[in-house]
Amino acid sequence: MVIAIGFEGSANKLGIGIIENGKVLSNCRRTYITPPGEGFLPRETAQHHRANILTVLREALDEAGVTPQQIDVVCYTKGPGMAPPLVSVAVVARTLAQLWDKPIVGVNHCIGRCPRGSRWPMVVDVSRSPQHHLSLSIKSDIEMGRLITNCDNPTVLYVSGGNTQVIAYSRGRYRIFGETIDLAIGNCLDRFARVLKLSNDPSPGYNIEQMAKRGKKLIVLPYCVKGMDVSFSGILSTIEKILPQLLDTGTNTKEDLCFSLQETLFAMLVETTGIGKVELEEVNPHLHGGGVENHLGKTTPSSPDRDSNLDLPVLSSRAQHD
Repeated sequence: MVIAIGFEGSANKLGIGIIENGKVLSNCRRTYITPPGEGFLPRETAQHHRANILTVLREALDEAGVTPQQIDVVCYTKGPGMAPPLVSVAVVARTLAQLWDKPIVGVNHCIGRCPRGSRWPMVVDVSRSPQHHLSLSIKSDIEMGRLITNCDNPTVLYVSGGNTQVIAYSRGRYRIFGETIDLAIGNCLDRFARVLKLSNDPSPGYNIEQMAKRGKKLIVLPYCVKGMDVSFSGILSTIEKILPQLLDTGTNTKEDLCFSLQETLFAMLVETTGIGKVELEEVNPHLHGGGVENHLGKTTPSSPDRDSNLDLPVLSSRAQHD
C-alpha cells in the first residue's frame, strides 16, 4: 500500500491531499479570493500560498491520520500554471521531500485532475530498485475518465481556467488537435465577471452560472470557430463595447448577458468537439473540466442557428465549489 501526499498551487487555490492507493484520506485547501471586479495577481497569490501552506499541511496530515514517516512519496504540481505560486508550493514540497527523505514526483496540472469526492479509479504501480528508490506510475485524468465512463479511445474536450483543448490519442501519445488561439474559457469567464463586477466567492464561473439561470434574452455575440480551434477574446471586446448601452436602456440585464455568454461559449466547444469526433473517427466524446466546470455541460448546448445532437459524458466534480 502506497501513501502519497500531493501539493497543488497552480493558481489561486492551494490544496494538499493525501491518498492511499487511490483512496482519498484528506483533501484540504485554501482559496485566495479577491474583491469583486478584481483578478488575482501572481505575486499576491504566491504570498497567500506561503502564508497558508503549513497550516493546510497540518490539517491534511491530521485529517488523514498519518505521520510524515508513513508517507511514501511527495508529489507537487510542476505546471502549467502561474509561476510565482507554483514556485512557492514547489519549494515547500521539495524541502519536505528532503526533510522526510522521500522521493518526489512532479505532476502536470492538467493530467493530475480527477473528480473529487469519489473513489478514484487511480492505478499506482510501485517498484523499488536495488537503491530503494520509489517509482510511481499514475494514470492520467483522461485514463481515469475512460475507466469511469467505459469510453474506448475518446476524443477529449479539456477545459479549465488556463486550458481549452481538443485532445485525442494518436501515434503513441495524447495530442492536441484543437485549442483556443487566445484566451482559455476559464480566463474568459473570469474577465467577463470582472467587467460585470461579480463576486469571486466561491468563483466567478459559478456566479455566472447562477445568474445565467435567470437570463431570458439571448444576445448575439461573436461566434469564432475555425476547424477545431476557437477564439474568445472578440467576445469579451464586444461585451465591453455594448455593455453600457444594453444596461442603460433597460432592454437587457446582467442575467441576460451571463446566459448569452454561456450559450455562445459552450456551443463553440460542442462544435469543435463534434468536428474532432468526426475527423478523428472516435466514438466517445469526453469532457474534462477544472475550476470552470458547469452543470450546463450535462445538457447539450446550442446556439440560435447551430443545433448539435452531440452528447458529452461529463465528469462533474464541482471540485472548486464544494
